Amino acid sequence: MPDPGMTVAESVPSMPAVPRPDREAPNVVVIVLDDTGFAQLGCFGSDIATPAIDALAGGGIRFNRFHVTSLCSPTRACLLTGRNHHAVGMGFLADLPMAFPGYSGRLPRSAAPLPRVLRDAGYNTIHVGKWHLVPRGERSAAGPFERWPLGYGFERSYGFLQGDTNQWTPNLVRDNHYVEPPARPEDGYHLSEDLADTAIRYVIDQQQAAPGKPFFMYIGLGAMHAPHHVAPSWVEPYEGRFDEGWDAWRADVFARQVAGGIVPEGSVLTERPAWVAAWDTLSADERRMHTRAMEVFAGFLTHTDAQIGRVVDALETLGLLDNTLVLLISDNGASAEGGELGTANEHRFTAQLGDTVESNLAALDGWGGFRSYNHYSWGWAWAGNTPLRLWKRYTWLGGTRTPLIVHWPQGVPVRGEIRGQLTHVIDLMPTVLDLCGIPVPDEVDGVPQQPMDGASLRAVLSSGDAPDPRTTQYFEMVGSRSIIHDGWKATTDHVSMGVLDEERLMLGSRDFATDSWSLFDLRRDFSEADDVAADHPETLRRLQERWLVEAGRNQVFPMDDGLLNRFVALIGPAWPPAQRSVFRPGGSPIHDESVPMLGVPFEITALVEVPAGAEGVLCALGDWNGGYALYVTGGRLGFTFSRGGDLLRCLGSIGLPEGRHRLGARCTRDGDTTLLWVHHDGVPVGSVAFNGVLPLALQHGGAGLRLGYDAGFPVSDDYCPPAPWTGVLHEVVIDATGGPDPAPIDLVRAAFHAD
Repeated sequence: MPDPGMTVAESVPSMPAVPRPDREAPNVVVIVLDDTGFAQLGCFGSDIATPAIDALAGGGIRFNRFHVTSLCSPTRACLLTGRNHHAVGMGFLADLPMAFPGYSGRLPRSAAPLPRVLRDAGYNTIHVGKWHLVPRGERSAAGPFERWPLGYGFERSYGFLQGDTNQWTPNLVRDNHYVEPPARPEDGYHLSEDLADTAIRYVIDQQQAAPGKPFFMYIGLGAMHAPHHVAPSWVEPYEGRFDEGWDAWRADVFARQVAGGIVPEGSVLTERPAWVAAWDTLSADERRMHTRAMEVFAGFLTHTDAQIGRVVDALETLGLLDNTLVLLISDNGASAEGGELGTANEHRFTAQLGDTVESNLAALDGWGGFRSYNHYSWGWAWAGNTPLRLWKRYTWLGGTRTPLIVHWPQGVPVRGEIRGQLTHVIDLMPTVLDLCGIPVPDEVDGVPQQPMDGASLRAVLSSGDAPDPRTTQYFEMVGSRSIIHDGWKATTDHVSMGVLDEERLMLGSRDFATDSWSLFDLRRDFSEADDVAADHPETLRRLQERWLVEAGRNQVFPMDDGLLNRFVALIGPAWPPAQRSVFRPGGSPIHDESVPMLGVPFEITALVEVPAGAEGVLCALGDWNGGYALYVTGGRLGFTFSRGGDLLRCLGSIGLPEGRHRLGARCTRDGDTTLLWVHHDGVPVGSVAFNGVLPLALQHGGAGLRLGYDAGFPVSDDYCPPAPWTGVLHEVVIDATGGPDPAPIDLVRAAFHAD
């Protein structure tokens, strides 16, 4: 740098170095659908209307042998790092981090994420939607924030941190703080529409502030994960569409896939698993139940497609679409976590309340609406992955092979072609960097970077005859294992823990010692239909040995049947809530992870000043799908606990005394009976007895504890949010001292259903 002179006129300015991408570098938009199967998009054979996504496919390239990890957090880690999921500590869900290198839930500094690399190269970086890469214990208002979107290189962020959320009343984060939704569900609010609005607004703001500066935008939709929430008007076009059932629908989809070239001629439609009922064996009521669930799912998907269409249309209106690289994927195959019957409320699972045909039918008219947290059955999940085997969480192709669409008119002027090369989500980061003209960094912040496991797809995008970017790819998820090598695929029959109906009904091994491996020749067997293990024992042995090598290289070990034994290594929060915690009003909602879990016994008390005609909420966490609230209605103290929609309601028999008092609810157990009662200054004024247990892990999207009011949906119809407390609230004490710690399997099940 030259020395400055005495005056400006005598000096030579030294301008700061500002990174600038190449003038022709594209904008990049990555759209991640959730729990969307290989066969559920129109351009992959479905009859569900997805015109916006179909238009991207028609103007670009579809991949029919693209693979993911079969679960949410791991796939997103692969996408954003270009490395295998275990190699970057995301071998399972971020919700359950463990003190083993492959399962820490924390991306290492040696794998700088894509947004960080692009930002350093001069891109603006934007995150909208689902994140699910923050470990349990780091999602409260105290952070730490290193693993929130801004900590991983995004400059703007709006969405939700956890695996799922209520589409009507989501738990939202803007940048590094929690915010309330901008409108109420009664006013027409829906999360997918809000995310599309925000994505469009962020791009307009960015381009008006820095015209022509390229941007990277990551859109992680909550759809198509449960709950399948959508307005009835989107469902109506599908009424009666699925009356013939999943067997017939699957056969029709397969015929369209073959005719459209998505599935090669000569492929075999795999058989229905023995534990999935044949449609023609179901009763009329069962068919009505399952049909409605699929109608709502279809409406939800078409609504989601419309929001994607709005974003694409905005890019076109702004003159950006032609030079925008759009990548659209799903994080795993269709989800079977609704189990054998489906459910009107997924929270029932974590409350250990079984679903029945009768309970589902009773809720059928409201399926997908405000009071539901619905999920279809595994029959539709199986059909949604046509022609493949199984579903999400398994390393059969139904869990790991999902759609990939690439659209970039200026850079890849290919229209409507299909690529059949073996590709994986780890290929997306190196592809983006290559197409943007940005080298893979050797070092970031002084930390040497571990090698990329993925490879650029530039050659594959240019030519359908290009070689596969790899010949080997391993898979492991909750003990389910497989490997693709030199055109062969070996897959285990391991059944994982965590989903009750699978534990109860699925055929397969539940012990590594008894696992059986099948072998498939993917060069002629697109769908894993023909097990040739008996004919090629040496090939199978070679693949098993190769899997062990890949597993060792990528930090897969130690494994466990269903993860239960690993809970000795569960990484707890650095600052866990005290079993007896005191909360005072005046701040933001208190995140679930800062609130004690309510085992029995527990007590919640509020120190208040009671005025004449007192009304309102003293504290509330969750909503009528799962949660609890202490409140005053009609001058009487009430407490309601929602166990997956089953309301345990206790109302005081006398009015509140005026003045300063402690008002509370207490829960105790007497033998097999649990007693819930409310009190004034320790004096019982009402009680209710019940059998069964209370869920230790409340699955309600992380709505947080609110003091002196409620928001979103209520826990009880006794009040209507915000229902502010009309007196003075000094503090709320939650005392779970003496209650049991959550069993590991309860946490696993809760995590699976919130993924």
